[in-house]
Amino acid sequence: MKIIKAIRILMVVISFVLVSCELDGGESLNGASTSSISDDISRGELTQAVSGVLSDMRVGLSTHNDVKSIFGREYYYFTSSDPRYEGDVVVGNLDNNTFYVTTPWGARYATVKNINLILEGLDNTTADFSAAEIAGARGVLNTLKAYELLMLSDNQHDNGIRVDVSDSENLGAFLDRSAALSSIAGLLDSAAGELGSAGDSFAFGLSSGYSGFDTPQTFLQFNRALMARVSAYQGDYTTTLAALNASFFDLAGDLDGGIYHTFSLSGQDIANPLFIALNQTANVRVAHSSFVTDVQDGDTRLEKVVERDEPREATGLVGTHDVALYGSNVDNIPVLRNEELILLYAEANMQTNPGEAVAALDVLRTAAGLPAYTGTTTPAALEDEILYNRRYSLFGEGHRWIDMRRFGRLSDLPNDRSTDNVPSAIPVPANENK
Repeated sequence: MKIIKAIRILMVVISFVLVSCELDGGESLNGASTSSISDDISRGELTQAVSGVLSDMRVGLSTHNDVKSIFGREYYYFTSSDPRYEGDVVVGNLDNNTFYVTTPWGARYATVKNINLILEGLDNTTADFSAAEIAGARGVLNTLKAYELLMLSDNQHDNGIRVDVSDSENLGAFLDRSAALSSIAGLLDSAAGELGSAGDSFAFGLSSGYSGFDTPQTFLQFNRALMARVSAYQGDYTTTLAALNASFFDLAGDLDGGIYHTFSLSGQDIANPLFIALNQTANVRVAHSSFVTDVQDGDTRLEKVVERDEPREATGLVGTHDVALYGSNVDNIPVLRNEELILLYAEANMQTNPGEAVAALDVLRTAAGLPAYTGTTTPAALEDEILYNRRYSLFGEGHRWIDMRRFGRLSDLPNDRSTDNVPSAIPVPANENK
């Protein structure tokens, strides 16, 4: 796994030494060396290191999201700097040694590596941390590691990922989708136990993207929300419902309530990489035409795209509407929102309690200006309705391709050119020893 070995030095140095990002008011990410982190982490280093992880999680986010959204035929990304987005990615003929494969892989594993260094430091620390403080740090870090591994598995599917990468000289085996999800679920459960032993507060701060989820009890709700997503992907709806019950899921709550990546223009922090002003020509994200034509009359979620002054065309692909999810280059990008949890609740009930599934879907339909659902309540009909609402509620957040794959419906996704194809997985990078 040569890339992981190479990024051990490069990405960790970037995260802890070279980058001086400031998250929410000025804590510098400069300072700690990787050896001092892993050998004997101090209180000050823990705060810096956790901030570094939250910053790391944003690296490569635009490439990761763009590729999944293109595969899901949510939008196209036309950029004058790299035609491979409308070539390789839309065609589905993927080069295993190219940025759209290696960037998400390298960025996510760099974050995992940094987390492992901190966990090692917690094992070796001589600082005056209490047992509860160490449990809290481990619970947060293992939850974030599970999230990063899930993003990798979403991309790689049955091409597989390595979950055990704590020893770069003795890497674990590649796990297919089923085994990877089982391992990620186990990691989330272990982290939940750690958070349950963490007392009332953490020994470090989190960014404002975790506002309301910055104590062991509330961060555990985030952990359980992730577990709900994982167990739904596994088709284990009993566990999904149990996890939702312990999460921040709320049928009457704010649909946008949840956890976010944050951005700013201060210091050397980064701006939101998914923001593009409307009606640009050189670089644009344009909605797939079917997002506009398939919408139900009156669905206000169509406002996530805005009609362009003039269509944008590239190699036979045409977009008439710009993606308008973000109004500025400092807007937050969601990690997980209550709206997704409501959709997971509907999915978990669609076979055993269809009335409850419809009630959950009607929360979203009403919020989107649509009438209550009046269709049949067979599992097939509810699956269609759930996928429709997931498509419009979670547009551009990287879910559509995964959803269509897990329901066996990739062939339903449209191809605008005879050469186009939707792949089922991203290949393992060429330099990895599988």
